[in-house]
Amino acid sequence: MDHSVFLPPEWHPQSAILLTWPHPETDWEYMIEEVTACYVNIALEILKRQKLIIVCRNAETVKNELRGHEELLTGLRLVELPANDTWARDYGGIAIFKDAKKYVYDFTFNGWGMKFASNFDNRITKGLFAKEIFASDVELINKKDFVLEGGSIESDGKGTLLATSECLLSPNRNSYLSKEGLESYLKKAFGLDRTLWLDYGYLAGDDTDSHIDTLARFCDEHTIAYVKCEDKTDGHYDALAKMEEQLKTFVDYEGKPYKLVTLPMAKAAYDENNRRLPATYANFLIMNNVVLLPFYNDKERDEEARLQLRKAFPMREIAGVDCSPLIRQHGSLHCITMQYPEGFI
Repeated sequence: MDHSVFLPPEWHPQSAILLTWPHPETDWEYMIEEVTACYVNIALEILKRQKLIIVCRNAETVKNELRGHEELLTGLRLVELPANDTWARDYGGIAIFKDAKKYVYDFTFNGWGMKFASNFDNRITKGLFAKEIFASDVELINKKDFVLEGGSIESDGKGTLLATSECLLSPNRNSYLSKEGLESYLKKAFGLDRTLWLDYGYLAGDDTDSHIDTLARFCDEHTIAYVKCEDKTDGHYDALAKMEEQLKTFVDYEGKPYKLVTLPMAKAAYDENNRRLPATYANFLIMNNVVLLPFYNDKERDEEARLQLRKAFPMREIAGVDCSPLIRQHGSLHCITMQYPEGFI
């Protein structure tokens, strides 16, 4: 494949994290105060460690919500742009290097297979370029011929992509392409040698058609952390057991079996209509010196997840942040964030 193209893994040195702030015209309207408090906590955890860009409807509103933490705000950039919702992982531009030059791909975001409105979200990356958020030597590449969400792909930085077949082969995304055609497109776009297709695993209540970042994650080029269900009475048990067996058959770019790190199944949580919510510890965010891990108000399992993740990231701090409000809209910490490599912002 074209090895002049490099899709950096999440642990590649970063310049900033992107968030989109909740406002009353998003699906958060009915719980805006609760979710805003959650976003404030996440923003502060990020700002303690690195730069943060916040897309928002009104910058003064966000400044007021972050009042009292002025010492952290020197690393903050507020950008006023319209947004349908706040899932920056899935409509955020995807950074690549090509011949050592810096580019951001702007794929089409169609609301996870035309499930939700996305007209504003689909223009946010272009809007960030228009507001000169990216460095002057970073070029935008229009990829609107292809539907792709950031949460649906994982890169090991060594030419391997990890993805679920259920999501990428969804008929409401790129139905004009066969599996072979889709893989060929991804290989060319990202300079890949291979794609590892995960054919099993799901979370009840997930709107994304099983994004990989809800189930299994690269922690380094030799390690995958994944959700394991131990309860045979849980409806997820069989599918996640099959996912585990398939992961055990995968080998890394050197042909060796992956080091597999299990994450506990989050305690079952339900919405007001008694529908299960997709809480997952796999939705962590890797930053420069820390991994932010979503917690769900369950001391025992939260701590178990933190200890397990420490096995995968022995040199990084594992910092838990309560993301219980986020799962009410069927996502979590990784879903609301997008990282950009060093030199891009």
